Amino acid sequence: ELLALPADAPGRTPDTPPAPAEASELVPEIGAQPEDVIVAKRQWGAFYGTNLEQQLRRRGIDTIVIGGIATNFGVESTARAAFDLGFKLVFVEDATSGLNEEMHHFSFEKLFRHMGHVRSTQETIAAFA
Repeated sequence: ELLALPADAPGRTPDTPPAPAEASELVPEIGAQPEDVIVAKRQWGAFYGTNLEQQLRRRGIDTIVIGGIATNFGVESTARAAFDLGFKLVFVEDATSGLNEEMHHFSFEKLFRHMGHVRSTQETIAAFA
């Protein structure tokens, strides 16, 4: 008999309620402008199934600043794809959170430091000033 793995469980079922609409709204503090490009991420990684690479390349953007929720899921998936596509990466450690501290630190110490630069929010903002 095969061992059932968490990945074998169905993700969303027809009776799974959808996320509330406000879960995907941008907060006013972000200062979104009508000309901003918004990429709707539907998987863990921001590149999979989106036009993110095309939007970045057509603007001549070669460096991506990464932060976000779920260090070992969405952030890591996006980072791996971006790295494979040849983008330069800056990881903002204190603007990223994981499911637990150990997993978060593992990604930053053992993976991200080999893919790009790890910086704090303060260092990142200062670089743009």
